[in-house]
Amino acid sequence: MSATVSAARRDAGAATPVFEVTASPTDIRARCGQLTTAHGIVNTPAFMPVGTQATVKGITPAQLREIGAEIILSNAYHLALRPGAALIRRLGGLHRFMGWDGPILTDSGGYQIFSLAALRKVTDEGVAFRSHVDGAPMFLTPEAVVQLQVDLGVDIIMVLDECVAGAAPHAEAERAARRTLDWARRCLAVEVAPGQLMFGIVQGATFADLRAEQVRALVALDFPGYAVGGLSVGEERDITMTLAEETAAALPADRPRYLMGVGLPEDLIRFVGMGYDMFDCVLPTRNARNGMLFTSTGRMNIRLARYAQDEAPADGECRCYTCRTFSRAYLRHLATTNEMLGGQLASLHNLYFYQQLMREMRAAITRGDFATWSIARLARLTGGTDA
Repeated sequence: MSATVSAARRDAGAATPVFEVTASPTDIRARCGQLTTAHGIVNTPAFMPVGTQATVKGITPAQLREIGAEIILSNAYHLALRPGAALIRRLGGLHRFMGWDGPILTDSGGYQIFSLAALRKVTDEGVAFRSHVDGAPMFLTPEAVVQLQVDLGVDIIMVLDECVAGAAPHAEAERAARRTLDWARRCLAVEVAPGQLMFGIVQGATFADLRAEQVRALVALDFPGYAVGGLSVGEERDITMTLAEETAAALPADRPRYLMGVGLPEDLIRFVGMGYDMFDCVLPTRNARNGMLFTSTGRMNIRLARYAQDEAPADGECRCYTCRTFSRAYLRHLATTNEMLGGQLASLHNLYFYQQLMREMRAAITRGDFATWSIARLARLTGGTDA
């Protein structure tokens, strides 16, 4: 079963994207697809390594290619501060600047409205930030955020959205959702470069009625793809899972569905089972820098004394460079002495693990046994985790 996005072109002038569902078993919501961008095809479900400041920490673009990454995420807000979009544009665009020739998606700065709450003021017009770097003022409107991403030359542009805390009351969440929808309309009015795609973002905090209304309104705007934001920001886990599932079911089947800012490997399996196609999260690299490795049998704290003389690889089933070459004892040595290489090797392993997990999911969906595979895989992933 396959579907292709509508041939209608947006008034903003961007080329119509093509998202094709290549495998979609009738008994589950999980599906495989291909998203065509100006810099290549992304096979979904896909995990995007996070390169906030035009770099995935400790990993070269060549290594990203070697582990199978097809698309990465960067952040327009951070790049606007340092080194500035004008410089990046003058040097040939973000792809050339960072030496990555594959697709790039940029977050708009909406998450920073949440994470840098003490340094910003939000109005219907836009967001006034005080730079977390030097305190300099920066005012971002929806139009300016789109133009910033156009100047960076990225493949997928995210609209500006307002993300509120999971505990936000209904009135605050409703105000932010209304503002996010208004900003989405304003973003669509900005002309983007040929081939650039723009995704709308569903907000609404923990309120199903707000999220349902957001979906209806955003779908009517006919975005090439849809993201779901504002989850995993402090709400109860059961609420996260319920809202994620309900929102995925309401989004159109012929567009990519992107769940922003998640998550643990076991949760990615669950979210793919709900019908999501794209993910990003800092966990693989952030945890790696703190000595936490993701393995086929759960999480491993490589700093623990029990690994001091362990000659085995971190994960005997893993074929990444780290596991093919180094022992747990060596990785522990690097971690406990705070050697730079320790974080690099751990990050390389974790990112490979995530990419391999996505490959396994795509294979299981294509075979038609994702439901059975996911039960067995989840049992192993959650069976043993170091404290």
